[in-house]
Amino acid sequence: MQASRRGIGMALAAAFLFGASAPLAKLLLDQTSPQLLAGLLYLGSGIGLGTVWLRRRRLAEVARETPLTRRDIPWLAGAIVFGGMLGPVLLMTGLTRTPASAASLLLNLEGVFTALLAWFVFRENFDRRIALGMLAIVAGGVAVSWEGRLSWGGVAGPLAVAGACICWGIDNNLTQKVSAGDPVQIAMLKGIVAGSVNTIIAFLLGASLPAAPRVIGALALGFLSYGVSLVFFVLALRQLGTARTGAYFSTAPFVGAVLSLAIFRERPTTLLIVAAALMGIGVWLHFTERHEHEHRHKLLEHDHAHTHDEHHQHVHEPGDPAVTDPTPHTHWHRHKPMVHSHPHYPDIHHRHSHE
Repeated sequence: MQASRRGIGMALAAAFLFGASAPLAKLLLDQTSPQLLAGLLYLGSGIGLGTVWLRRRRLAEVARETPLTRRDIPWLAGAIVFGGMLGPVLLMTGLTRTPASAASLLLNLEGVFTALLAWFVFRENFDRRIALGMLAIVAGGVAVSWEGRLSWGGVAGPLAVAGACICWGIDNNLTQKVSAGDPVQIAMLKGIVAGSVNTIIAFLLGASLPAAPRVIGALALGFLSYGVSLVFFVLALRQLGTARTGAYFSTAPFVGAVLSLAIFRERPTTLLIVAAALMGIGVWLHFTERHEHEHRHKLLEHDHAHTHDEHHQHVHEPGDPAVTDPTPHTHWHRHKPMVHSHPHYPDIHHRHSHE
């Protein structure tokens, strides 16, 4: 369970970094088109993580993470197409036809669609406690987004925003399929593609670059709030599964709202306090979950970063890393069939069915 607790910390760290991007981006690039802003933030993510990835490859003596392989390409390509290409285009289309109040509320659907797809399409385990926790967190997000009025502006705009949330829900679930791979490489590729698509579209729509210091600031913010955040998100997917990671990540709007209060010296509203209470309840329900039963591990062969814990009792073959300490390392290894009972999450080793 210690690794799972680390997964929770990573999911919340991802939410914090991503939530911080909203008020900080507003300070950096006020009056910049949303499409260009998204492009610069994603490009900052891709360029920054690309630098980290290349430097780590040159310096690392023993691989700490598993590079992506040919078998990962369909899953990652699908995640990039839905999350980095279709999602942003649908969102920008929707924002042009949907009032900001309705769009903010609709964006909370990403967590909902992520969970529904994980539970009913990818067959990830959940129970009443997890569903109630997810509902409480989403309700908190709605409270944060509520502006006291609601105007839809027709049907097409809201449908496009909801479509973007579906795309990001698909993206999250497909990314889980490759979460055993190098999270820096995954986030780098997604950032480069999403940044390029959004920036090209912005220029086609007539956007122009702001001053150089603001562009540099946006790239740096994108590296932290989009890049490092996504690395933490992928690591959390590895430990917690998709729905639970998505639930913790759904606290990001609350982080943005609190930072906005500090930056713009605003006073907290009643709705913000309600949102804090609802999200706190939801996180508590998830954090205190104890899912334990006798379960069967089938024969499994794969490659990912690991230490020699109870699920990794293999010997190292000639050619494997000569690792004698608890440092995470990576190589192709086999999990023998076993039956045991312990608390667990739907991580990369516990995707079993439940009767």
